[in-house]
Amino acid sequence: MLLKTMGRVDYAATFEAMRNFTESRQADTPDEIWLCEHAPVYTQGLAGQASHVLHADGIPIVQTNRGGQVTYHGPGQVVAYPLIDLQRLGIYVREYVYRLEEAVIQTLASFGVTGHRVAGAPGIYVRVEDPGAHAALSGPAHPEDPFRGLGKVAALGIKVSRHCTYHGVALNVDMNLKPFDGINPCGYAGLQTVDLVTLGALTDWPTVAQRFGERLAALLTR
Repeated sequence: MLLKTMGRVDYAATFEAMRNFTESRQADTPDEIWLCEHAPVYTQGLAGQASHVLHADGIPIVQTNRGGQVTYHGPGQVVAYPLIDLQRLGIYVREYVYRLEEAVIQTLASFGVTGHRVAGAPGIYVRVEDPGAHAALSGPAHPEDPFRGLGKVAALGIKVSRHCTYHGVALNVDMNLKPFDGINPCGYAGLQTVDLVTLGALTDWPTVAQRFGERLAALLTR
């Protein structure tokens, strides 16, 4: 496993690089995890609907081949692109997604923040009013607002080609969150988006990138 911390890189160029890496890799090509951040950009998944972009305000919109709807990338967000041979690792896509989310949960826990999964809504969420609460989410969701009391701290969208993954997961660290108001994040109208610093964590991008990379590598290595 090769862990690469790339810093600020262009989104479109990185998308093309990871697609080329995946298409050209061989059975013995080592897995890699790329950690980076991007200049402001909206990315639209294969299932993305144009109506979920409310007002772009000059931020470019890039069509991609990952799953999911629209999301935002910007400075202060750790974006992880695991380039993993799932067949060699011996897991299927559902388990892979679970491990990506688990890496986020473990990273958040190291900063005293409790991450939660929400059924049918990939990514990781936190209780905005009590981000350190350990009680599991329970009971039916509010019928008019299924995310009431929750904020999304990490978004997930992947692509699998010939058993090999690219795209990945974005963890919000210390961002300008206003651009999220220009979209329905991941297709959910009114979904609040938060970052670690807003939740009270005293940290920065390099620290989170290192911890997140370590947890991903540990969970994605045989």
